[in-house]
Amino acid sequence: MAVSDNARGALLMMGSMAAFTFNDASMKALADEVPLAQAVFLRGLLTGGLMYLLARRMGGLGFRYSRRDLGLVALRTIAEVAAAGVFITALFNMPIANATAILQALPLTVTLAGALFFREAVGWRRMLAILVGLLGVLLIVQPGAEGFSIYSVYAVLAVLTVTVRDLAARRLSPAVPSLSVALIASVAVTVVFGAASLATPWAAPSPIAWVQLAAASVFIVGGYTFSVATMRIGDIAAVTPFRYTSLLWALLLGLVVFGDWPDRLTLAGAVIVVATGTFTLLREARLARRQRAAAGAGATASTGPGPRPAA
Repeated sequence: MAVSDNARGALLMMGSMAAFTFNDASMKALADEVPLAQAVFLRGLLTGGLMYLLARRMGGLGFRYSRRDLGLVALRTIAEVAAAGVFITALFNMPIANATAILQALPLTVTLAGALFFREAVGWRRMLAILVGLLGVLLIVQPGAEGFSIYSVYAVLAVLTVTVRDLAARRLSPAVPSLSVALIASVAVTVVFGAASLATPWAAPSPIAWVQLAAASVFIVGGYTFSVATMRIGDIAAVTPFRYTSLLWALLLGLVVFGDWPDRLTLAGAVIVVATGTFTLLREARLARRQRAAAGAGATASTGPGPRPAA
């Protein structure tokens, strides 16, 4: 039986989210043995080589940017380095499901930031969904409650820095290869955390730690590969909601590998964030389809009989 493009896209999205979450779990497993900066640096050495080979194979290498794109790549890279620092700090010190649940607010914050800083049109339905979703984040973080962890703030900072990263990426010219941009960020993360690792004594990784580092490198490159393929297959409205399967993987890995399970407030907050994020993604995809349809109608009118110009 033939598999539709939407079904293939959904499978690729789920594969991408699984790969990224398994990368997170592999890194978290190193927390008791390898210092954070050293772990990120060693993973970066392996990841950078794999990403370079991937970019060459897919024809994604290209470093001739305009001045505007160069500035955006620099901003995105700085945000990537900051995001890696705060998110892995959170990941090392809190349950993986909690950190992942907070990160699910990303579609909401990207939409909100686009409206605030770039005056992108956001209707009242999406704005209401964003506000409700942010309340869901508060349920996960639980400020002032007995179960509050300062590392939840680090996860929130990760959302903010990744928002900056993604907004910068959205402003790049279409001709800029995405894999080259990702490779630049990977090299920057490796260099910065390599320098930071010199401030603390290095640990000698055990054989199992090397396996975990290698696994993290393979998983993160696999996540990038699947995510790039996802954007080329299927309708975005049908595919993007499957990004939230990462939370299911995080819940499963948190329970099986680390013996963690979120409390009821955290689970309720996660459900709210996922629901509002899904609504926002579907709403944006629907509006994008309408805009494309209107543009197509205008193009058809411009090529039809008579002197009427395109609307």
